[in-house]
Amino acid sequence: MPDTPLRPDQCDWLIAVAVLTLLPHASHLPAGLSGICVLLLIWRGAIARGKGSMPGRWTLLALAVVLIGFVALEFRQVFGKEPGIALLAGLMSLKLLETNRVRDGRAVVLLSFFMQLGQFLYRQDMLIAALALSGSVASIAALSALQGAALDVGRRIRQAALLVLQGVPLMLVLFVLFPRVQGPLWGLPADAYNRSSGLSDTMAPGDMARVSQSAEIAFRASFEAPPPPSAERYWRGPVLTRFDGHVWRQIRTPLREMPAYQTQGTAYAYTLTLEPHNQRWLLALDFPAAAAGLRYTNDFQLLAREAVTARQRMNLVSYPATPVGLDESPLQLRLALALPPSGNPRTRALGEALKARAANPAAIPELAIAHFRQSGLAYTLEPPALGQDDVDSFLFDIRQGFCEHFAAAFVVTLRAAGVPARVVTGYQGGELNPIDGSFVIRQSDAHAWAEAWLPGRGWVRFDPTAASAPRRIDGGLAGALPDSVGVPLLVRTDLAWLRAVRDRVDALNNSWNQWVLGYNPARQQELLSSLGLGKNGLAELTALMAAASAVVMGGLMAWALRRRSTDDAIDRAWQLFCKRMAAAGLARLSWEGPVDFGRRISLARPDLALQVEAIVNDYTRLRYAPPPGDDAQLKRFQDSIKNFHAR
Repeated sequence: MPDTPLRPDQCDWLIAVAVLTLLPHASHLPAGLSGICVLLLIWRGAIARGKGSMPGRWTLLALAVVLIGFVALEFRQVFGKEPGIALLAGLMSLKLLETNRVRDGRAVVLLSFFMQLGQFLYRQDMLIAALALSGSVASIAALSALQGAALDVGRRIRQAALLVLQGVPLMLVLFVLFPRVQGPLWGLPADAYNRSSGLSDTMAPGDMARVSQSAEIAFRASFEAPPPPSAERYWRGPVLTRFDGHVWRQIRTPLREMPAYQTQGTAYAYTLTLEPHNQRWLLALDFPAAAAGLRYTNDFQLLAREAVTARQRMNLVSYPATPVGLDESPLQLRLALALPPSGNPRTRALGEALKARAANPAAIPELAIAHFRQSGLAYTLEPPALGQDDVDSFLFDIRQGFCEHFAAAFVVTLRAAGVPARVVTGYQGGELNPIDGSFVIRQSDAHAWAEAWLPGRGWVRFDPTAASAPRRIDGGLAGALPDSVGVPLLVRTDLAWLRAVRDRVDALNNSWNQWVLGYNPARQQELLSSLGLGKNGLAELTALMAAASAVVMGGLMAWALRRRSTDDAIDRAWQLFCKRMAAAGLARLSWEGPVDFGRRISLARPDLALQVEAIVNDYTRLRYAPPPGDDAQLKRFQDSIKNFHAR
């Protein structure tokens, strides 16, 4: 087919594909760039309707320079995930603006496929998969429109959807049997795994409150037996020991292949699916037993071998009653007693007073908890600004704070009383999803608590937040805050309909994560073993995949052959029509579709217009959207051509 100019309907298809492709990217594109893309698409649509002329070469060049400059200024570079996607979005819109030939239209469609794939650099959930699939169907329909005559939108979409459906069986075979590659995609840019929310390895007043305002899922956990009660569901994350008067930080400790404790007590076995956060630390209930591929620190953190840049699934067993740190090193204890040379004098005085009242060091934390409970401290997601001395300001002035305020004040008080203590951050609680029985832990469950070292007992957990807001432990963030003030909508428990919808969506996403996104080499081998295929190496998997692919392709060919007899009858009748028109001096051109051919005949031979229109309509209906089992319509089509004579 020659490189013909675009018809208006073809241009409309390209604009629709661009909109479907760019719309899912709108949430992470700069607002200014999104506006530029919209204006370029509107401009092209106006040209297609005769309300303007195509821009010249210098205009297009100037627009390209503006786009590249905008991206460079916005991101300070043009390489990487964020600037790369932004640049492609702008150039796709600009390419569509200059497109007035079918060949250029194909380039726009091919670029749309790359942009649809780019959606998965940000999210890989079912919604994104559905959006990418719908965009792909539209892109295939647009390619079809670029190739042939004008057809109604529904017919084009059905054709494209049928092509996609025909590829599904082969796709499933390849997905299940193709040897899985462990690790991230090759060649992704360094910023491909940036995260905008989640825990950090530092903590300052307000940090945990900001994290808790997100309803994003941090991880999921599925227990093999009855789970621990909410009061024991503390998911341990970064441990913060160093304090400069305002910010809490981690200290570097040696890494171990095995945990520095002997597990004992009740065991809880569970599968934890952690969302990527681009850090090495993992989450686990206190205190996990040894597991392959994991690392342990001296302050009982669980670490991965490398940054968690992809969803990670772990099978863990935890023993919350395990005593830890019974023989803690003097260095660790000195670090857990350190305070800045000055600052927070009232809190220091409180610690000294508690030490004087206590019969022994083990009584000091309980006295501190009692003091917090009696002080009228309020638990709030939006506390007022603190004074120069953060802890003094919280305990004695504003008396309002979030979990990080409580934990920091409690640890400073204990250190002032001579008790080694530190802050532990992580998540607390989690909500049971009744649909699939898993616990969903969101960023809104982020929490900070304290650990104190007591002689003969080691490191013991204390949660000062529970002293002022006991419902935080049993009811989560929404249960602890009055009227759910400041609580993310998806976390609220007072809307039954919302919770029912959320549970079902979360269950679907969990299944998607486990069996699609989490389909790694181990899951593949597990599935093949359950099918009785045993352990298979690369050669066996390749042979099995080839055999299964051959079966699928054979089935598709058999289905196509069953339709061939009908299709052949339709084509034979159409070829007879074309032959008769050629004898009358109107031969069909090699690139000419049935509708264009019929339109040309009607212009040249108005006396045949009605007959030709009926024949063309019947042919396109039978050929491209055949009604199932309608042999009578095929017979009428054949008879109309037999009775047709062009003199």
